Amino acid sequence: METLKLLYDFFPTAVYTGKCLVFISEDWRVELTEHKDNDYTKGAAQPALIRVRVFKKALNGEFVPGHFEDFQLPTLNELAEQIEKYVQMAIGANLRERTTEDG
Repeated sequence: METLKLLYDFFPTAVYTGKCLVFISEDWRVELTEHKDNDYTKGAAQPALIRVRVFKKALNGEFVPGHFEDFQLPTLNELAEQIEKYVQMAIGANLRERTTEDG
């Protein structure tokens, strides 16, 4: 969860739930979760794997899972940059700004 806590500083509109970072708008929900590889036989510690899951609001008002992508980059800056770019392309909104569509 260390990486998620550090990513929280990059994305001020996120909500940290204790297990994931969540971005939510009227039409979208994006979740970032951290996964660690517990295989200690690999020697050098690998950076944490961050899974980005995108949900779209259905007509019934529930968020339906769409797609996800796993990110595992060596530096926090590069990780945040690539996650931001991915989500912007997926939902058409900037994570650093308010994600509600005010019209």
